[in-house]
Amino acid sequence: MSKLSLPSEGGCRCGRVKIRISKPPLLTMACHCTGCQKMSSSAYSLSAAIPAEGFEVVEGEPVIGGLHAAAKHYFCGHCMTWMFTRPDGIDFFVNVRPTMLDDPEWFSPFIETWTSEKLPWATTPAKHSYEALPAMDAYEGLIKEYMASGRTQPL
Repeated sequence: MSKLSLPSEGGCRCGRVKIRISKPPLLTMACHCTGCQKMSSSAYSLSAAIPAEGFEVVEGEPVIGGLHAAAKHYFCGHCMTWMFTRPDGIDFFVNVRPTMLDDPEWFSPFIETWTSEKLPWATTPAKHSYEALPAMDAYEGLIKEYMASGRTQPL
């Protein structure tokens, strides 16, 4: 597996919305919840929690899709590619879909969530699995462990 080189750029399927990340992820994830299954048309969604100051939309105007509820899911308004999510009340990171980046080969989920809703055949190489979400007090340790794993290039 290759390492993430920063900055890294990417975009939606049609190329009308482009993004850039300039900070390494705090954590990488696969979510097995039925909502993510429906939004991604797959067995799970993939996310890289990028510090908010390390994420920017550099071209185009994404639109909000999904349920328009506790998280704002951003899509390209033309091709409708699900690109990133901003959870309500959490402003220090943005969940970027890593396959939107031009080089996603570095990505591997470190944790998987909502395994209680996963499809029986779906597997990931995640090091940690949770039936729902990790307890809030677990995130600090998970982030430290992920950052120490050396999966990204130091800044």
